[in-house]
Amino acid sequence: MRRREFMAGLGGVAATWPLAAQAQQPSMPVVGLLFSEVPVRPPANWVVFRGLSEMGYVEGRNVTVEIRGADQYDQLLALAADLVRRKVAVIVAMGANATRAAKAATTTIPIVFANGSDPIRVGIVPSLSRPGGNITGVTFFISELAVKRLQFLRELVPGAAAGTIGFLINPTNPLNEPRISDVLAAAQSIEQQIRVVTASTVNEIDAAFAAAEQHFAALMVDGDELFFRQRDQMAALAARYRIPSSYPNRPFADAGGLMSYGDNRLASLRQAGIYVGRILKGDKPSDLPVMQPARLELVINMKTAKALGLTVPRTLLAAADKVIE
Repeated sequence: MRRREFMAGLGGVAATWPLAAQAQQPSMPVVGLLFSEVPVRPPANWVVFRGLSEMGYVEGRNVTVEIRGADQYDQLLALAADLVRRKVAVIVAMGANATRAAKAATTTIPIVFANGSDPIRVGIVPSLSRPGGNITGVTFFISELAVKRLQFLRELVPGAAAGTIGFLINPTNPLNEPRISDVLAAAQSIEQQIRVVTASTVNEIDAAFAAAEQHFAALMVDGDELFFRQRDQMAALAARYRIPSSYPNRPFADAGGLMSYGDNRLASLRQAGIYVGRILKGDKPSDLPVMQPARLELVINMKTAKALGLTVPRTLLAAADKVIE
């Protein structure tokens, strides 16, 4: 997934549009995609569609897709309700906030979610193995993720263990509390000083990195949708202010971020597409367990490390799943 191809903010305006409307036929099932952001244009080759096509469904041929997206969290409930009025066959909810909006909008239309929050903790499902009701999906959440990200960052950055690491969040995200709690608990478990910092706009991201240069030995970035959209900006700011930074998944490292540790997002989203196809074929969401990542990926950008004057320990290189030269 490349940011310029698939998604970016559109100035705070909610966007809705159908894909392949001209090809739509009355017998075609309609899949609704609900984003916690606004895609720039219909992502025709988006990875969820790969999983869907593996189940025999091709957009424009035997399935129609409707996209709803917003760059403000408080727009999601209205957009979810719009998909319900459209009488879609399945809603694919991207992100925990989009999932909670979809869940609030319908108890009958199947929902397949893909998000990085603990789906039990944030009230999406009562159990991973038995999600129940009309909802299932894939989660990128792993309980020990915060500890490992901090440990890898401390191993790579001299002085980080003795200094303070910043944790950058978007304060407008309604689901911040569990993420902050997990990171603070992880830091306490390894006796790491950490401080939460915030940014909810492009300008505030710039200011956060500028301040980080003065106050932090390193920075750990949350997996908020705003930050994902602005990953090119964040990599450039980290280089300008010489801030060693850790990110939640590989697209950040591909954009120039120093390191990432998290799920293989492409594999997880493909699984969400497979689940959509299974539901269209008659499976019930309650019979499909919530999937967790089969493995986590450590990615190190050596070009960025060299630019920051960092020597990557051999142990860390040996542990890396991908080294970007």
